[in-house]
Amino acid sequence: MSDKKRILFVDDDPDILSGMKRMLRFLRKQFDMKFAGGGLEALDIMARQSYDIVISDMRMPGMDGAELLKQVKKQYPNTIRMMLTGQADDESVLRTVGVVHQFLAKPCESEDLKLTLARVSVLHDLLADEQLKSMISSVDSLPSLPATYVRLQEIISDSDCSIADVGALIEEDVAMSAKVLQLVNSAFFGLFRHIDSPSRAVSLLGLETIKGLALGVQVFSKMQATSKLMPVDLLFSHCMAVGSLARKIAVAAGVEKQVADDCFIAGILHDVGKLLFLVNMAEAYDEVLNRTGPETSLHEAEIQALQADHGVVGAYLIGLWGLPGQVVEAICFHHRLEEYPMEAFTPALAIHLADTLYHQYCPGLLVGACPSLNEEVIGRVGLLEKMEEFNEIAREVFGE
Repeated sequence: MSDKKRILFVDDDPDILSGMKRMLRFLRKQFDMKFAGGGLEALDIMARQSYDIVISDMRMPGMDGAELLKQVKKQYPNTIRMMLTGQADDESVLRTVGVVHQFLAKPCESEDLKLTLARVSVLHDLLADEQLKSMISSVDSLPSLPATYVRLQEIISDSDCSIADVGALIEEDVAMSAKVLQLVNSAFFGLFRHIDSPSRAVSLLGLETIKGLALGVQVFSKMQATSKLMPVDLLFSHCMAVGSLARKIAVAAGVEKQVADDCFIAGILHDVGKLLFLVNMAEAYDEVLNRTGPETSLHEAEIQALQADHGVVGAYLIGLWGLPGQVVEAICFHHRLEEYPMEAFTPALAIHLADTLYHQYCPGLLVGACPSLNEEVIGRVGLLEKMEEFNEIAREVFGE
């Protein structure tokens, strides 16, 4: 049996399909590829054979790409859903925002497509548990803090609201930040530029798109319930603090601005896996939280009970949503740097440092044993001598 990932390409134009077959011929040893001439044909093919990835054109007669991927999400939740399209219009955004994991520019260069397929293939292998894959693949948005959600509705309903006000509010919320970063990092919007923060992402999307997302398809929602063992407002404030500290650590380490910005974004999103567990597996996750203690960290308890920790689960979602590779890797490996090959400063290292320092300077706020600082990896990249400086920055951030 082949271990190659199975990929289904869908386009109603036979010339485009033929060109795609020729363009991708060099990938035949890596992927098992099939080509369908429309949505109905694609569903017929999938009824006979499972596929790991479906890549569809948007504009097709009869069943268009949005409707096809909606059906794929419903019938085959484990399948990664991608769309080839030109620059977005508001209607397309609102129809596809809940069903597409990643958008690719059309036409797509063969090397760009190869890199994207390689990344999602690695991501697909990241989780062994098929139920967890289905759960994460079905997520189209994450719930926000009720107060933040209500405030957003108030702001965007005000005719005098500014994009700066909306951006500042969204940047305070992990769930909203994740969604706008997914959209603005997408080729769907034709932006193709580095994004340094959620507020900048909001500015690039524009006020009308944000209003459509919030009031039209209601992609933002409020948290209905939370765990007493892990209050979501505390979780969100932890993520914001880690993001802020990680960026300051990166600046102190002398890295490029783009790496420092990725550290900030990765810090905001590093615990999104906890939110996934809280929302989708509330009872099971409460049992996990009860397993933690002075000697047992949360991520160890997660692995024991669920066979995956919040880092891997969060990375799977954020990777599906197409955020930069270093951000995804930082989320995945911030509790297990020893498994992540590095010879220089990376966002994964910055998040590990910031998260560990948070636990040291804010003891008892989060459940579980304080994570240990991986001095071996820190020393290997030559940063042990900067630990006192990093500690001083942490004291400033946490108000000690």
